[in-house]
Amino acid sequence: MQTIAILTDIHGNAPALQAVLNDIAKRGIKRMYCLGDTVGIGPDTDRIFELLLEQRDIAFVCGNHDLALLRAARGEAPPPGQEAERSHHEWLARRTDPRHVARMASWPMEILTRVEQVPVLLTHYHLDPDGWFQPVDWNPSTERLERQYAGHQARLVVFGHHHVVHHFTNGRRTFFNPGALGCAHSDRPVAAYGIVTIDGDLVSAEVIEVVYDQTDLLRAYAELDVPDNTQILRIFHGRDSH
Repeated sequence: MQTIAILTDIHGNAPALQAVLNDIAKRGIKRMYCLGDTVGIGPDTDRIFELLLEQRDIAFVCGNHDLALLRAARGEAPPPGQEAERSHHEWLARRTDPRHVARMASWPMEILTRVEQVPVLLTHYHLDPDGWFQPVDWNPSTERLERQYAGHQARLVVFGHHHVVHHFTNGRRTFFNPGALGCAHSDRPVAAYGIVTIDGDLVSAEVIEVVYDQTDLLRAYAELDVPDNTQILRIFHGRDSH
């Protein structure tokens, strides 16, 4: 039997990540996967990397915000759909250690691995034939997801990007998104992550919510004058301004 932790959409929220890592450590889980959008929206890029790089057994895939920051740091055009957030990503890039930018450049768009007897696909979101993220499916279902992955060998597909929980299974395949770790879209300060347990060919998945203290995060938005902070706080943290 193996148990893995799934972190996705941290979005530069270091207090939320610290609370989740503390909870994972208490549970004795060693293997972690970070499914992209590690950065963007929140101001704590370097601290996020410090915390994640302390973990002994962690693998990463790239998200759209990670790519947007990377391209901003290189002076390249933003990726599709990220044009409106360009000034935000440029601000983040100026504050990010170049070594972390280089690390993001090495992250793949997906990981296909095997846990116990189960082939597992980990990605930020479903990819189109050109290898780019598909538009968000606002009404996902088992049937729609199964059509998306028809013929794929993975029996477990784990992803993020859409910040709400997805947990679908049809007996042949399980689809799991634990929801955004760093953006609760609520004024309730909770950080979500996933625990997946595989025993032979049996797969189980659950979402864990960890309450954390938002004080330092909210102070940082104000003190650093994060671009678009009023809109960010309203949309992603359920607050008008602080």
